[in-house]
Amino acid sequence: MRRTLLSCALLLAAGHAAASTAWVSNEKDNSLSLIDMQTLQVTDTLPVGQRPRGLLLSHDNKLLYICASDSDRVQVMDVATRKIIKELPSGKDPEQFALHPNNRWLYVSNEDDALVTVIDTETSKVLGQISVGVEPEGMAVSPDGKWAVNTSETTNMLHWIDTSTQTLADSTLVDQRPRFVEFTPSGAQLWASAEIGGTVTILDVATRQVLKTLTFQIKGVHPDKVQPVGIKLSADGKYGFVALGPANHVAVIDAKTFEILDYLLVGRRVWQMAFTPDQKQLLATNGVSGDVSVIDVDSLKVSKSVKVGRYPWGVVVTP
Repeated sequence: MRRTLLSCALLLAAGHAAASTAWVSNEKDNSLSLIDMQTLQVTDTLPVGQRPRGLLLSHDNKLLYICASDSDRVQVMDVATRKIIKELPSGKDPEQFALHPNNRWLYVSNEDDALVTVIDTETSKVLGQISVGVEPEGMAVSPDGKWAVNTSETTNMLHWIDTSTQTLADSTLVDQRPRFVEFTPSGAQLWASAEIGGTVTILDVATRQVLKTLTFQIKGVHPDKVQPVGIKLSADGKYGFVALGPANHVAVIDAKTFEILDYLLVGRRVWQMAFTPDQKQLLATNGVSGDVSVIDVDSLKVSKSVKVGRYPWGVVVTP
């Protein structure tokens, strides 16, 4: 019996040690909240730069990149020690960014300057600055590393940057105030949200032509409150999830047929989302209610709400 109890204790301890951690940026607290994904409790709060927004992990999960928007810096945190180890010259007002598959080139949108800044994260040198539309926001890099795509909120365009030359190759007109872009895992499609337009545009990457424009209707919610922002696409190609801002819902979409399957009620003003490493759970940050909704992907149900800091914005999850 004693050996059995000891074995159980060791298994529990191992499970706890292996629990993943969610990192959430609190825009108005200048901090990160860390959530233990086994207990769904906040275990630590870390001070960072001013108005932290976008969060991004290096491909080996060793480094956490933080857009400290009002500090005009991208901070780099060592995940193991939870310490800021350096700051990158990001340009003014960095909000979102994307990392090239080579794990070195970081593409940063600079909202105040209508630029995308490209940084070599190993040397901390700026490789180039690319002029784009007014108020650039969203950033994504294709899985093959060929394209970096930026959204300009005021120009209402997607800007296609050729990463081999770090130059602008094309622009695509979409709906009003595009906020976020995400490539499908295969890289064949690009999904772009338009906050004021209330739509998500799905494009064929090879031709850069529109395949589908999604609109959203939620019973009891005024259409003006339906403002798509963050997008997450499951690795198995089954689902697309869209955060609908002050509509306080996450839309669930069949990623193959583009049919809207459901709307999940979350907290107030849902911003961004992130999967756990096994993609069994999806986390959604709710800025106004100051919490994170935990969505069970298999059942498509909200299982938990975790209180964090003021105005949670970005989220990533480490193994």
